[in-house]
Parts: sequence; C-alpha cells; structure tokens
Amino acid sequence: MQAGSAHSVTAIAPKTDILTRKDIQSVKYPRKINEVEILLARIKNLAVVVFLFLLFLLPVTVGGGEHSCMEVARLFEGEKPLEWGQEVTGVITSFDPGDAMAVALTFDACGGGVKGNGYDGELVEFLRKEKIPATLFVNARWIRSNPDIFAELASDPLFEIANHGLEHKPLSVNGKKAYGISGTASPAEAAREIEGGAEAIERASGKRPRFFRSGTNHYDEIAVRIAEELNHRVVGCSVNGDGGSTFSPKQVEKQILSARPGDIILMHMNRPEGGTAEGVTTAVPALKERGFSFVRLSEVLK
Repeated sequence: MQAGSAHSVTAIAPKTDILTRKDIQSVKYPRKINEVEILLARIKNLAVVVFLFLLFLLPVTVGGGEHSCMEVARLFEGEKPLEWGQEVTGVITSFDPGDAMAVALTFDACGGGVKGNGYDGELVEFLRKEKIPATLFVNARWIRSNPDIFAELASDPLFEIANHGLEHKPLSVNGKKAYGISGTASPAEAAREIEGGAEAIERASGKRPRFFRSGTNHYDEIAVRIAEELNHRVVGCSVNGDGGSTFSPKQVEKQILSARPGDIILMHMNRPEGGTAEGVTTAVPALKERGFSFVRLSEVLK
C-alpha cells in the first residue's frame, strides 16, 4: 500500500510542474506580444499623421507648377472669341529696342510632308558664320522628322528654340480657318496644340520653351489667353519676311531691309528650295552696315 501510495505521489508531482510552466507561457508571452503590437500600431499611426502634415505643407502643383492641359481648357469653356487674325489682343508683334538698333530674326520649321520637313542648311550655316542670333519656332512634326538636326540646333547657344505647335494649326477655340487650314476646334484642342509642341521640344532638348507661334500665325484672343495660362508668350511678327517661303530672294531682301528697330521678322527654315536663304544672306549684311544688331526674343521679351 505504501509503495503504491509513493508511486501515486511520484507520478503526480512531475505532471503538476509541467502544467505550471505551460500556464506561465500561455499567460505571459501573449501579453508581451500584444504590447509590442500596440506599440507598433501607435508608431504607424504617428508616421501617417506626420506624412499627411508634411504633405499639407507642400505646394500642390501639376506639371512642374503649371496647370494641366485639360484644367486650362476647362477655364475657357463656353467663352466666345471676338477677334481673329495675326494681331489680336495678347499677340506680341514687336519689342521695345530702347536706344539700340535691334531687330529679332525668327524662323519657323513647320513640319508635315516632304517640303514641310525640309531643312535650309545654307541659311543656318550663314547665321552661324556671321554669328547672327535667331529664335527658331519648331513644330513637333519637324522634330520627329529631323531629330539629329534638332538636337544640334537646340544645343547651339546662338539659337533659342520656341514652340510652333503640335500639328501646325491656327490657334482657335471654334475651328476658324486660315489659308484654308482648319484651326483647333475647342479650348481643349487649342491647349493640346500648345502643350503637345512644348512637350516635344522638352523631351528632345530638356528645356521647356517660353514662346509660342501657331501654324499660319493666326489666333483668336481666347486661344491666346489659353497659351498664356500654359506659360507661353504668343509671338507673331511686324515684318513678314518671306511670305511663307513663297517670296523670291529679292522680295525677301526688300522685306528685311524695311525693318525698323524693335521689329520681329518672320521667315522659314524648312524650305530650302525657296528664296529665304539668298534674301537673308544679302539683306543681313546691309542691315549691319546701317548699324543694326540682332537679338533672340528672350533677350528683349522678359
């Protein structure tokens, strides 16, 4: 009986000890785990609050501080233009030369088709040889057809690159035509024409243009305001230098020589078969002899 009793005691004692440890493990460890989880949750919540606070402090910008294309278009929905042409409200056609005898030579590269995508290398080499600065208004289609030439021009400090649009359309909010070419048909399409050209230039050169000239150099005043909202200054001309590359060399020369201080002269650099290069190479030295100098638009339009 005693042996049996002793056996019963020794069988129960270890069992009691094992149960006690399990009980300790089941009670204490979950409490520690729960405390860590609560602490981590509090840290996470604090991090979210700090992030939202910092986000609130940052300026809310789109496209590097500019309105998006569609946001700008919505600002002008329903507005009816009253003007149409090359000298509507907001279009810059000349600059204040101060006491200087200065003019600005500007050349368009329109793009589109075999002739539209051409390159007047003779003209550009003359400008380089004579160190004549100029502003080049380049269309997105021309860039696509002449990527290497564009890169070379954009890297040349003698020239500055300006925006000549995405598809070379007159800039309108209601589809107005110029020279038989339909203009952009809505504020959204006008904004796309401007911004599409700017993006093509920025992608290819790393620099966003400041100046815009539409295809055909025709506008309504609402479309001009859209361009301004997209951080472009719209630049036309006071001297039509080559009549859209249709003038003879003598006509080009005559037009350039008619310039007065502060004039912006519009010509083309994408039609080598035209009379532009020959007219320029004759007229520019004559202007220099008269005391004229030549400027890029960024030098005189701040």
